Amino acid sequence: MSTILTCVISAFLAIISPAFSQQGKVPPFRIIDSNKKLFKAEDLPFEKPIMIVYFSPECEDCQLFINSLLNKINNFRNISIVMITYSPVEILKEFIIKNGLNTYSNIYAGTEMNTLFVRDYYNISGLPFISLYTKNGDLTRIYKNANYNLDTISRQLNNP
Repeated sequence: MSTILTCVISAFLAIISPAFSQQGKVPPFRIIDSNKKLFKAEDLPFEKPIMIVYFSPECEDCQLFINSLLNKINNFRNISIVMITYSPVEILKEFIIKNGLNTYSNIYAGTEMNTLFVRDYYNISGLPFISLYTKNGDLTRIYKNANYNLDTISRQLNNP
């Protein structure tokens, strides 16, 4: 039953993911959260700057990023943080619980499963991948692989 549900959700995401989007804006992503509910880019509170993180729960560099982020989470309290993976919901849920991500109201974590819309949108080849947006949804910076500094990212997002 779980496999059938996963296939149905994947097909649904593939159908509704827009083929076109505005360059330099928040991509029109659609992800399934750990409660198997749909979360869309337009559901974000756009009065806040946005950080999109593409990651894998099995990625060692991604885990190091999460550990560092949570150590500095007070610097990101006014930032909407979107964590997107391609991993199955069950693996995502374990990751969220293990790291306590469900205790932060500004962290939105979900999976795009095998639609890979976000991965293809950014042409991602290494993880973690981080993109920063203004409160108006305008792209300001991209960090690829493990090439980031959270103090710099915090300054960029909090002082546009």
